[in-house]
Amino acid sequence: MNSVTDAVLAVLLVTLRLGPSLAFAPPFTLLRVPVIVRVLLAIGLSVWLVSARQELTVQAAVAGPFVALLISELLVGVGIALGLQLAFAAILWAGRAVDIQAGFGLAMLADPTTNAQTPLAGTILSYGAAAIFFSVGAQYDLIALWAASFDALPIGYTLLGADLPAVARFVSTLFLLAIGLVGVSMLAIFLADLVIAILSRTLPQMNVLLLGFQVKAMIMLVTLPICMTLALGPYLRLIRLAVTGPADFWKFAA
Repeated sequence: MNSVTDAVLAVLLVTLRLGPSLAFAPPFTLLRVPVIVRVLLAIGLSVWLVSARQELTVQAAVAGPFVALLISELLVGVGIALGLQLAFAAILWAGRAVDIQAGFGLAMLADPTTNAQTPLAGTILSYGAAAIFFSVGAQYDLIALWAASFDALPIGYTLLGADLPAVARFVSTLFLLAIGLVGVSMLAIFLADLVIAILSRTLPQMNVLLLGFQVKAMIMLVTLPICMTLALGPYLRLIRLAVTGPADFWKFAA
């Protein structure tokens, strides 16, 4: 193949490695930007990487069968995007736990960006995480990770599997940090439950269900901003793990 064809092939393969994160993973999916625009951004970044690193064109030309290359690069891209997906899934789960504890178990928001139903507190926490993600420049860390991935995993490497104990540690850490985001709110609501339970024993004629819903709803609305104020550390740790964590547990081979 000639050099132009090799370069086009390299751009296509690099796009498959970058595309899953930009097109299908938060926080990019939280932006009201069409998928086609995010895909075009992935193509533009791929052209930039290929033009800056000529060895990618050489790797694409000699790596192997075309279909196998497409599949292997797509799998690598999905592996990189998985960290972001898991981190924001943990945040939504923690928000959903607070909603249920506060009595908003049936309250769901219609997200106009994803056309999906999302929990009330989880949506607020997710958009807070997205704001911090872009504020601290984590998108540049992600670009650096993509660039470095071609040094550690040149074009032509394929995904063999995952180190399951490392995956379990990664996921458990994400969910523990997500619980830390809403720990103040969950503790306050739990204490309110205890107080209401004691009152129900001393005043059995009191409408515990109605009182509990009102009190816990107000407590959640008061404590959630406090959680957001105190959550910078867990947010930064979550973002750091989401960007760099998946590289620790995937197994690849040439």
